[in-house]
Amino acid sequence: MGNAIFVFSSLIDEKKLKTVKGLVCACVKSITSTTKATSPPWLPQPPNPNSPAAGNSPPPMSSSAAAAAGASPTNLPPISSISPSAIAFLNSHFRSDQALSLADSTRLVSDLDSQCDELNRSLADLCRRLKVALGSYDSFSDRVGVAFDGVDKKLRDLGSNSSLARVADGGEVEGGVMEELPALAKEVARVEAVRVYAETALKLDTLIGEVEDAVSSVMTRNLSRRPVADKSQDLRLRAIDTLKQIEGILTLVVKVHPQWTRLVSAVDGRVDHGLAILRPQAIADHRALLVSLGWPPPLSSLSSSKSEQGRPSEIRNPLFTMHGELKQKYCENFIALCRLQELQRQRKSRQLEGHNHDIALHRPLWAIEELANPVSIASHEHCMKWINKPELIFALVYKITKDYVDSMDELLQPLIDEARLTGYSCREEWISAMVTSLSTFLAKEVFTSYVSQLEEENATEIPSVARTSWLNLVDLMIGFDKRIRPLAVYSEILDEFHAEGNLIRVSSMSVFNDRPDWLDIWAEIERGDILDKLNPEFEDEDNWSITADLSGSEHFKSPAISSMVLRRISSVMDRCRALPTVAASSKFARLVGAPIIQRFLESLLTKCLEAEALTALADDNALMKVIRSINSARHFKSILKEWSEDVFFLEVELAQADPLWASVREENPSLQNVEGEGNGIFDMEIRTLEDFRKEWLDKITAVVLRGFDAESRDFLKSRKQWQEKLGDASAVTPSFLGALDLLQQKMLLLEESLNSIDFAAAWRNLAAGIDRSIFNGIFLGNVKFSDDGVERFSTDMSVLFGLFRTWCLRPEGFFPCVSECLKLLKMEESQSKGLFNQGEEWMKGNGIRHLNITEASKVVRSRVF
Repeated sequence: MGNAIFVFSSLIDEKKLKTVKGLVCACVKSITSTTKATSPPWLPQPPNPNSPAAGNSPPPMSSSAAAAAGASPTNLPPISSISPSAIAFLNSHFRSDQALSLADSTRLVSDLDSQCDELNRSLADLCRRLKVALGSYDSFSDRVGVAFDGVDKKLRDLGSNSSLARVADGGEVEGGVMEELPALAKEVARVEAVRVYAETALKLDTLIGEVEDAVSSVMTRNLSRRPVADKSQDLRLRAIDTLKQIEGILTLVVKVHPQWTRLVSAVDGRVDHGLAILRPQAIADHRALLVSLGWPPPLSSLSSSKSEQGRPSEIRNPLFTMHGELKQKYCENFIALCRLQELQRQRKSRQLEGHNHDIALHRPLWAIEELANPVSIASHEHCMKWINKPELIFALVYKITKDYVDSMDELLQPLIDEARLTGYSCREEWISAMVTSLSTFLAKEVFTSYVSQLEEENATEIPSVARTSWLNLVDLMIGFDKRIRPLAVYSEILDEFHAEGNLIRVSSMSVFNDRPDWLDIWAEIERGDILDKLNPEFEDEDNWSITADLSGSEHFKSPAISSMVLRRISSVMDRCRALPTVAASSKFARLVGAPIIQRFLESLLTKCLEAEALTALADDNALMKVIRSINSARHFKSILKEWSEDVFFLEVELAQADPLWASVREENPSLQNVEGEGNGIFDMEIRTLEDFRKEWLDKITAVVLRGFDAESRDFLKSRKQWQEKLGDASAVTPSFLGALDLLQQKMLLLEESLNSIDFAAAWRNLAAGIDRSIFNGIFLGNVKFSDDGVERFSTDMSVLFGLFRTWCLRPEGFFPCVSECLKLLKMEESQSKGLFNQGEEWMKGNGIRHLNITEASKVVRSRVF
């Protein structure tokens, strides 16, 4: 129907043109005849034969003009018989006496001839297409008619069978007829589906025909090079509206009739063909409008702030200065482009239904790209001159972005809202477009140059400045991103921006996300630079002896070297946060941070092994080296665990399943996590630090216990002393004094040098070791305790417990075996005999929980009453 209406409107336009053409021909004929008879003063005079131009022959007339010139002026129709549109047309072309010249009239007749011919051709083409559409509709109608005839025949057969099968008493239907009802219902449903399919296909065919007609008309008008931009824009908007209708029908078809895949595929193919013509044409018209607006402005006059617009010496922002018809055309074209992009996004959403298509749906805004691309091209020449001064490149891009970001919000955002393009912000799109152009330039021109220099350096082993330049460029990129992000914060869109994971679009560091190999190169350069700076610090002994001044509730007593290394790793973490994706951040942190921590662990282990090899840790100086290493490990582990609780590290743990991280672990086996560990960046290093700390803390405890055992050997091996009479009740056994003195010295050294957490573990381990040593050395031997011996042993143990009373209120609890043995020794004979009668029940009732029944029995038998 749309094609038929267009045909009839074309017929009316052709009739009008023929009427106007007849009037113009009559006017031309009248003018020619009057000119031959007399030359009134209101017509141009014929040329003088004696004038120099008299020899010039007049321009040849067309056949229509010649025919008009041979008629009589009396053939003009009366004014009452001329239609208002024809009169308006004549008035618009013959405004003055000069417009009545023969040449102008002849040219007008020729133009009318051309338009009539073009309309005739269009009419013929439309008639042909209408015939094809009617034939297609007729074919569909025939098939539907045949289907309905079949249904009608089956219904008549069913009626006849039903009348024969009825019985007189109840009118019940035979079972055979009932069995045919489901098949009949299925057939009716099939016919209904065919009808719906035919109607849908016909409607889609009609709408697509309208789109193709509009696209063809737009192309024809553009090829004719006539000033018909307004009509082209109207046709384009009409085509977009029709495409939206088609998309709505297809969306409904996909949901309700998913089996109609061939119909959807055929329609998508024809729509794609139309869009392939419509979008480039719309973008070309938009670019032409931008050129007419004077975009882009000269880079030397970049300023769009309102305070600077009043300066006459500066060229203002063309987006602010446009007005009138030009502004209207630009706004209409901008809206049309946005609607076209929204239509494209809806089609992609339908086609990718059921897939993870969030990333595929969001594309840069076409209209903003057309604003950013000319600016990027204009600035490219300047950027090429500043490759060796990248700070100027970043300054230029930042100034361009900042100077025009306000106009995006004020002028263009309302147009996007009017076009109902959801999920887009002009401010964000402008910033993203400029940052993307910067990243593209850095990738093509700057980083490729640095990579070439590094490859040449590796081949020739001649040092270059490429590594320093690379690190300097990364610093500039991080600084640029920190300055550019507040521009997005201004419109309060950054929270949503972070939530959607689109930070990569406003970050120049996205170049590393596109090129993971460059991220590896950067990590290698960064790691080498930090280790080169740390190696001299590792060799300086003062850094291992001076305790760092640390703030906080817990004083780790670690040497200065640990703070130095942590500061370097902290700078690596800051650079990790600048990367726009969590996967890239985790990869960089592992590639740079893990080797630095490993190097620090190697230094700690080297210091401890050197101290152990020299004196077996018997010397206090050697013991201090190990203590400082333990403090450093404790400090390092504590800081790394604090970092792992940060939101950034928690996000990294969730990103371990990313393919980028999987590729890192495949390429670097040393970065594989140990089985049973978490997914944190430094979980393996934290585990290694903890193992190192425990191992050497146990070694320190073992060294002190060896010294205690050596000093208390006579005390533990002497059996007679526990049966001798006690001289002074408060005196400590002389053979036990040396061991107590050694233990006190080592405990004071550990308390002064070791961090509080590890010292608490150390004295508990010492207490447990001494408890087991005294129990094994005395009570598992064949000793006998008299009353004086029990008193002597109690005095010695009281002094031992007193050494630990500084760090606990009840030190006896940390010597469970000795305390229970002393408890058994002090029991009366009658009470202790209950052990042999009641066994374990007696032990539980008397609080004996750390000795088994055999050990308790041996202690009781050692008592001499």
